[in-house]
Amino acid sequence: MHIPDGFLDLRTSLAGGALASAGVGYALHRARADLAPGRVPLLGLSAAFVFAAQMINFPVLGGTSGHLMGGVLAGALLGPAAAVVVMTAVLIVQAFLFSDGGVLALGANLFNMAVLAPVAGSWLYRGLQRGIGGMRGLVAGAAFAGWFSTVLAAASCAGQLAMSGRVPWSTVFPAMVNVHMVIGLGEGAITALVLLAIARARPELLAKAASWEEARAGRIMVWGGLAALGLAVFVAPFASPWPDGLERVAENLGFADHAVSKPAVPSPFPDYQVPGISSAVRATAWAGAIGTILVFALSWLLARMLVSRPPSMDREGAGDAAGSAPAGRHHDLGRCD
Repeated sequence: MHIPDGFLDLRTSLAGGALASAGVGYALHRARADLAPGRVPLLGLSAAFVFAAQMINFPVLGGTSGHLMGGVLAGALLGPAAAVVVMTAVLIVQAFLFSDGGVLALGANLFNMAVLAPVAGSWLYRGLQRGIGGMRGLVAGAAFAGWFSTVLAAASCAGQLAMSGRVPWSTVFPAMVNVHMVIGLGEGAITALVLLAIARARPELLAKAASWEEARAGRIMVWGGLAALGLAVFVAPFASPWPDGLERVAENLGFADHAVSKPAVPSPFPDYQVPGISSAVRATAWAGAIGTILVFALSWLLARMLVSRPPSMDREGAGDAAGSAPAGRHHDLGRCD
């Protein structure tokens, strides 16, 4: 559902950029207040997994493919504000490094997939989880919220295309929503299965920050990072080559040729291919590995900048250095770091 440059007019691109800036800005403010220091590594790990999973297109009906969006998955692990940060990092790397989504259309893509979908999907997931309860609530909430977030983002994309005059609303809305209702089934199923696996293997990742801090963070990061890299290196090169939902709609409705042939900002790895590597499989694998590592680093650094130790902890640390802190305080600070 990544909108390329050329599909939207300047007015719609600017409006999408303004809405995305407001949403991402507020999310950064909320993440600074809500995200505990102990969950910073999980933010980077979630971004890496979402990036790798988005490279894997799965076939759906009619020669069309879809891929995981991942907003609800990130929201279930981190909350809606941090999920916006995760999705923003993923989409920025995709646009500038891989030409996946236009740079001029980045604001619209951010609004659809990094703000609207994860926030609305996360709220729906939490409501259903609490209303149904237990593991059944987790699975049902994740599945339905994942499906709903995909359809909602598709409806927003349809509105942007209609505002740009590419195709009438009465035509593009049913076309976008219908195909993404099917793609959303895959989104919901993958989101539910991943969260179910996490709930059974590492339930502390779905609990509060203190539980994550008590977990063996290093081992989780290693295995989680290897899983994300494995998806990008060994699975993504064999993803479905069929056009995704937006591309299929553009072909069927006759506005596919509006996509610009030359991106506004040249990317070093266009179409997830590393130049100079003759094998398409190896070129995609290297591009996936590079992107996964960069997305993890960008998200982790951004989270580290946003989430700092409370001032009281810094003062306590200074007191420890001067020898004035109570006994045992060094141990607590070391664990928080």
